[in-house]
Amino acid sequence: MSDLWRRTKIVATLGPGSDDPDTIEALIQAGVNVFRLNFSHGLAEHHVVTAGHVRAISQRLDQPVAVLCDLQGPKIRIGQ
Repeated sequence: MSDLWRRTKIVATLGPGSDDPDTIEALIQAGVNVFRLNFSHGLAEHHVVTAGHVRAISQRLDQPVAVLCDLQGPKIRIGQ
């Protein structure tokens, strides 16, 4: 089946152990379609650099890859 028609997507969360360019490239070659960046942790500047790595590697490999920025929602607290 063509990748164009594939509806199921593979999402991988990038973190301190997986955000280096070599790992990102290996994950794209393994079939990852979407990289998730968890903005609840880490610095925004670091996420910008990581997203830049994803974009550059995606372009070099000619593989379209999305970047999902997971923002922290409201914290509901009960009690004291």
